[in-house]
Amino acid sequence: MSKINLKGNPFFLSDEDIEWVEKTLESMTEDEKIGQLFFPIGYSSNEGYLQHEILDRAPGGLMFRTAETEEISKAYKYLQSNAKIPMFLSANLEAGADGLLIEGTAFGKQLQVAATNDKEQAYKLGKICAEEAGSVGCNYAFAPVIDIDMEYHNPITNVRTYGSDKNRVKAFAREYIRAMKENDMAYSIKHFPGDGVDEVDQHILTSVNSLSIEEWDNTYGDIYKTLIDEGALTVMAGHIAMPEYQKKFNPQHPDKLMPAPLSPELLQNLLREKLGFNGMIISDASPMVGFLCAMDRKKSVPYCIECGCDMLLFNKDYAEDIEYMKDGLKEGILSKTRLDEAVTRILAAKAAIKLHKKQAEGKLIPEESKKDIIGSPKHADWARKCADEAVTLVKDSQGLLPISPLRHKRILFQVLGKFPSEERVLNKFKSLLENEGFEVIPYEEEVFDFSKPMHMETVEEFRSKYDLVIYVGNVENASNKTTNRLNWHAPYGAGNNVPWFVEIVPTLFVSLQNPYHLLDVPMIKTYVNAYSNHDIMIETVVDKLLGKSEFKGINPVDPFCGKEYLKY
Repeated sequence: MSKINLKGNPFFLSDEDIEWVEKTLESMTEDEKIGQLFFPIGYSSNEGYLQHEILDRAPGGLMFRTAETEEISKAYKYLQSNAKIPMFLSANLEAGADGLLIEGTAFGKQLQVAATNDKEQAYKLGKICAEEAGSVGCNYAFAPVIDIDMEYHNPITNVRTYGSDKNRVKAFAREYIRAMKENDMAYSIKHFPGDGVDEVDQHILTSVNSLSIEEWDNTYGDIYKTLIDEGALTVMAGHIAMPEYQKKFNPQHPDKLMPAPLSPELLQNLLREKLGFNGMIISDASPMVGFLCAMDRKKSVPYCIECGCDMLLFNKDYAEDIEYMKDGLKEGILSKTRLDEAVTRILAAKAAIKLHKKQAEGKLIPEESKKDIIGSPKHADWARKCADEAVTLVKDSQGLLPISPLRHKRILFQVLGKFPSEERVLNKFKSLLENEGFEVIPYEEEVFDFSKPMHMETVEEFRSKYDLVIYVGNVENASNKTTNRLNWHAPYGAGNNVPWFVEIVPTLFVSLQNPYHLLDVPMIKTYVNAYSNHDIMIETVVDKLLGKSEFKGINPVDPFCGKEYLKY
């Protein structure tokens, strides 16, 4: 086995820590070592399920989707009380503790944080995530996202990033990481080698970072190198190909796109050797099509470890994947040397955040009183301050703002984007505006019987009914979508939800998610970006529209998509 520097960056282990890593490795059976490679998803807090479906297979970690605090706490307590080796317990803590706990504080998407232009807000995001999720025993954040939002058509990056300026991405990621380190929380910089360059989603195909070597070195490479030198503990490898570097390190590399977890050129030559990363590498979710379509899974499961991944995130079928890994070891797809290297780095990463010591002291699950921080008033105040500094007035070329019930009494109001949050968003806006004296008329989708003569609302009928139209873009980032642009219910192109009436009735657009909706509504002259759709943000947006508070946010991306005409 090649020598791993356990005393150096990023592990910084003591002799005592190293002794635990080495003795633990020596004591493990081959099946236990294979178990550590897996990071499945948890579906239940039932103890029978946790024991027989999870612990009996000895995985290195587990991730639950967002659930109630007590359910997560119960599951974590059972897992850590019964696991031979302490487990990584993770969550997508990109935007707040609500990435794990329903009751957790929703602070704000990374792009919202960037719009404040105050990197202290990134530290507060990290602190909320670490303290609240950590209070139930979560010890690993799949964050921060250090992708650069270069392509406005990309359906999965935008609000998840710190924007399109590499220096802001780097500065804000550093502050989030500072909070993680202060709380002994593992974190993962992602998605290596960098998402946001093309316009597709690795959930449904292998995406491509098409930058030249020089372009990559000066952007993503600069960010990764800086954070690696400063002690990044783990890197998440995305299902993203990077042809220029793959060809550089292997001139015989096939033309077929090969995602990073299956590319020794990207993991070993670039990440380990050129960038000097000595920490743990985890794949992105392996049931994504970007991984599945690249290779027969019977080979790809063991081969991703041989290529350089130390852990495989999620499974197509957990039991089957374990058998694939075992078969791969027998057949030589995965070497015993790489198996031991991977497990060593997994154990070292756990030791770096003191899991072995906490296990010995019975402190893997914090005291019950620690939960008092979850959704605390202090954290809500922080979220309110961040929202206040983030809301961005992109343009108001018609001089509409502030709105007033004296001038804009009757509001036709529509939420765009068919997501589960739609009703909450609508009701929150409606309540706030009605409390200010407005009459809010929710949009109702027109139903047409094309077998009968149609009557579409006339211009004068529309003019007589409304004093203002407000659109709220609530098109959330969601996997497995090819686009997050606007769609309309518009027979013959002029239904009553399409903004044909901007010269008839004043119209404004507020985006709670995708910051690039101006591309689809260039005719709307008043446009606001808010980046997150939690209740505190909605309250803040309404205050801004009413003139109770000034707009303070800066554009962390180009909301005009490089098109001059969108500015007017």
